[in-house]
Amino acid sequence: MATNVYESIREAIVKGRIKPGEQLSESNLATEYGTSRTPIREALQRLEVESLVERLPRGVQVRETSPEEIIDIYDVRITLEGAAARAAAERATELDRRRLRAAQSEMEAIGSDPHARAESNRHFHEAVWAASHSPTLIDMLHRLNVHLVRYPTTTLEYENRWQEVLEEHNVLLDAIDARDSLRAREIAEKHMSGAREVRMQMYAEGDA
Repeated sequence: MATNVYESIREAIVKGRIKPGEQLSESNLATEYGTSRTPIREALQRLEVESLVERLPRGVQVRETSPEEIIDIYDVRITLEGAAARAAAERATELDRRRLRAAQSEMEAIGSDPHARAESNRHFHEAVWAASHSPTLIDMLHRLNVHLVRYPTTTLEYENRWQEVLEEHNVLLDAIDARDSLRAREIAEKHMSGAREVRMQMYAEGDA
């Protein structure tokens, strides 16, 4: 029960159904999810560890993330994505490579809906993380990504970014297939650096 409640509240925050800055009442959440306050309290403690909620003098609320913090997350993710791509080039199995190609094909078949594009792009990156066979990297990347997916806008909406992403993914897959770990790392780092620059430009233009 505690795990289910935690996952439900977490999803509501990530999907934006519970907004940044919104107050979280244990009694109200217990009523909403049909449980006692104990699993709610445990869920909020786990969410606090993930930095999705914070405790203030007036109670618990969903954390608001600043543009500076998001850019910092991108900076860290650049390094981690590079490490994951390098490990994928070294460790990917034939099944991993098939899954990566399938994820890329899914992206190429997506239309213009930005949310569908963002979802398929997430699937591709998760396939790269899985191919790294590094539980630590996978965990850290999932934790970082949670804070990015909370934003209603995606960098994939920006000008020609979608086509650039597709092309960069294909080059990355070629490097992984060739087991060129250094090349894979460089491509992944450049790819995420591009996403960071687009996000900064969106902030500058007031579109983020």
